[in-house]
Amino acid sequence: MATNQFIGSSEGPDPGLETVDLADHEGENPRNNKIELTQSAGYDGLGYCFPTWRKWQILCVMFCIQISINLNASLYANGVAAISKEHNVSEQVARIPQLTFLCAYAFGCELWAPWSEELGRWPTQQLSLFLVNIWQLPCALAPNFATYIVVRLLGGLSTAGGSVTLGVIADMWEPDDQEYAVAFLVLSSVGGSVVGAIVGGFVEDRHPLAWIFWVQLLAGGCVQIMHFFLVPETRATILLDRIAKKRRKDGPGKVNIWGPHEIHGYSLSPRDIWRVWKRPFVMLLTEPIVMWLSLLSGFSDSLIFTFLQGFQPVFKQYGFGTIQISLAFIPLIIGYFLAYLSFLPSIHMFRQRRRKHGSESVSPEARLWWLLYVIPCLPIGLFGFAWTTLGPKFVPWIAPMIFTLVIGIANYSIYQSSIDYTIAAYGEYAASATGGNDFARDFLAGIAAMYSTPMFENIGHTFPYAYASTILAVISIFVTTPIYFFYRKGPQIRERSPFAKHMMELNKQRRLSQVGD
Repeated sequence: MATNQFIGSSEGPDPGLETVDLADHEGENPRNNKIELTQSAGYDGLGYCFPTWRKWQILCVMFCIQISINLNASLYANGVAAISKEHNVSEQVARIPQLTFLCAYAFGCELWAPWSEELGRWPTQQLSLFLVNIWQLPCALAPNFATYIVVRLLGGLSTAGGSVTLGVIADMWEPDDQEYAVAFLVLSSVGGSVVGAIVGGFVEDRHPLAWIFWVQLLAGGCVQIMHFFLVPETRATILLDRIAKKRRKDGPGKVNIWGPHEIHGYSLSPRDIWRVWKRPFVMLLTEPIVMWLSLLSGFSDSLIFTFLQGFQPVFKQYGFGTIQISLAFIPLIIGYFLAYLSFLPSIHMFRQRRRKHGSESVSPEARLWWLLYVIPCLPIGLFGFAWTTLGPKFVPWIAPMIFTLVIGIANYSIYQSSIDYTIAAYGEYAASATGGNDFARDFLAGIAAMYSTPMFENIGHTFPYAYASTILAVISIFVTTPIYFFYRKGPQIRERSPFAKHMMELNKQRRLSQVGD
């Protein structure tokens, strides 16, 4: 759920940033006679050269952070009834803080992105986690309902999300080697909300309202401590500064080597920040591929928050209590894991082809290949879920859970493929492109938190749950069908994209320079 910094900076080829090879500038700087340490010269000290075990240890911590972040987004749903009763508001009004958190989260990821790029991943993530944890205290001790609305909004804005967690992947893996790491971390992005739904049932049933927020604070505090001790800085420009300082200190003699920030400073002027913030929204509105992938991914993610409200009336028909309803989300987790395993063979196949024949031997559209076969699971799962929610007189309780698993397979596959394809198609602009994608996911999920219960309760008289899910299934046909068009026509569409075209031209220049060398 969130903006992602893949394949270097979202800013394009700005001097001194990690996407630029500054080898041509090594030597004396005419302004200050300082020699700049570049990525190629300091490569051995960057995240790319961390031992494999170290990379995956860091990635596991980021996995836990993503679980915690998305748990914050979904766990609130289990406090709606208690908040409604305690503060004398309707349950629909009590859901407004969940809307404010998710919509603010959509913007928060974009707000944190430039700080992560310039100041480093570690301090940005620590500050974000600290603020998110602090905002749990007013919610746990809230004297009135307005506190939830305001503080949850601040919590969403304070959440860095994928602008840091997924950015770490770009710091440790070269573009052609990121897919295994991306697939693993996507599992936490989609799974965190479901973990919140499962845990939330136990908290709601056995503890007072405040524990909804104490549990979020406990999870956030644990991952912040893990991050503090187990995750080093990975941002290339920050590491180059440190390497340069160490070389000057160790000598021998006077060493005139300086890091990128030591020479160029930090690009955090209002103009630079505005340029970073606006690009995801520009690409979301002007790039057909980004717009469609964002709508597809956003619709898929919103289903989880629809289920957070819709599962209650569906499974209460079978006599399920609060805990049993929360356990009904387990099939989603199983579906996510099965989908993750299903992607590993295709990742391996295309990775081996790139290593043997070069990066250009595999087009970006190849990363949509497996999705062609699994995306029908979304409408199939929704239609199946719709007409197995008729109650115990018609179908057993296990039937809707089976189709929930099928929906989980589609949900993971859509997010994984959309992120993976965007990385390959937009290169250095992938951070902004995936930012638009994640903005749509969080924003549509926030809206889903509001319409879900009225939709499941008020459409039709005979089978309202079936009719509501059928509407979602019909919509899913329209949002999933374009995958086959983009798979075939993707190259032609990218040729008309200024962002993708610029990336392709840069790749061509790099290949020519490598041939010349």
